[in-house]
Amino acid sequence: MTMTETTYRGGPIFDGQRLLHGHALRIEAGRVTALAPEAELAAAGEVVDLGGDLLAPGYVDLQVNGGGGVMVNDGPTVSGLATIAEAHRRLGSTTILPTLITDTPERSRAAIEAVAQAIAGGVPGIGGLHLEGPHLALSRKGAHDGALIRPMTEADLSMLRDAARRLPVLKVTIAPENTTQAQVAALAEAGALVSLGHTDASYDTCLAYARAGASCVTHLFNAMRGLDKREPGVVGAALASQALAAGLIAEGVHVHPAAMRIALAARPEGIFLVTDAMAVAGTEAKSFRLNGREITRADGRLVLQDGTLAGADLDLTRAINLLVSDLGLPLERALAMATSIPARLAKLGQGIGTLAAGAPARAIRLRHGARGLALIATL
Repeated sequence: MTMTETTYRGGPIFDGQRLLHGHALRIEAGRVTALAPEAELAAAGEVVDLGGDLLAPGYVDLQVNGGGGVMVNDGPTVSGLATIAEAHRRLGSTTILPTLITDTPERSRAAIEAVAQAIAGGVPGIGGLHLEGPHLALSRKGAHDGALIRPMTEADLSMLRDAARRLPVLKVTIAPENTTQAQVAALAEAGALVSLGHTDASYDTCLAYARAGASCVTHLFNAMRGLDKREPGVVGAALASQALAAGLIAEGVHVHPAAMRIALAARPEGIFLVTDAMAVAGTEAKSFRLNGREITRADGRLVLQDGTLAGADLDLTRAINLLVSDLGLPLERALAMATSIPARLAKLGQGIGTLAAGAPARAIRLRHGARGLALIATL
């Protein structure tokens, strides 16, 4: 026993798969040393009575554009990434992929370098990098700057393959309109997580790109061809194919709860939660700028001047509450969608998105209240 040893008991514990009752969790020097029934785990060190509160792994968010007043696009720096990660840690996300929205080749290189330096320097919470664009479809650009959208060149491919080998995780959102299957195969072979998004691609095209190496769909239903009876499109490919997982923005603005229910019925294990958070996350700010354009925050929405949605005003606890209260999803499944499912998809490593002996102690404490779960602390 050491003075750094803490035993948590007196409340349910979600281990990433199951909601365990009557169990205790022991943490020592920043790692989980035991998770066992309370009767089998004698109290040691400091004992914390949870009083019925829930312990869960820290959230894993694969799409974080900004937070704490900072956008990744502002000019990627280690200090900026640290600010974003800390803002999301306070919201319960202990592992994030900072996400660069469509920008110049120079800004993409800067993001890769900043993330590599942040990880080498031990900045907490940075799991890798997500490059959302610029190789998207202009027809489905959403809030992305159309002037910066372009086809993937051999120079781009070389840069991305090198980044995939350097970083623990490189997620790349692409559209078939501006990439080839051979490029996708090369990215997947280098270890990149290739995601389809911002595209009008057909169902057959999406399945072909999945065979080439794409394994994900970015913010399901948004900025993509919808589900039609004769052309299922990207949505149909994500719901019909076990080869494609899909991120979901679950705040009730980007996707209607009925559409969420249909997607979750079709893919019980293939849907995970993302925030698509912007600079205002973790702040009271009412506006910010992206590529020189003002985005305002009002009534739970982030919008450009023309009303186009530009990211989401969301944290993962609120997304979990919506799934449980509005859709009737079991709490275990909703928690897994914010923890173990995205961690497994991104191959983030042992102990991220789970609580198990030997794993890093990245955990959060949640309390049940009249409005659902509330985040009490990030351990």
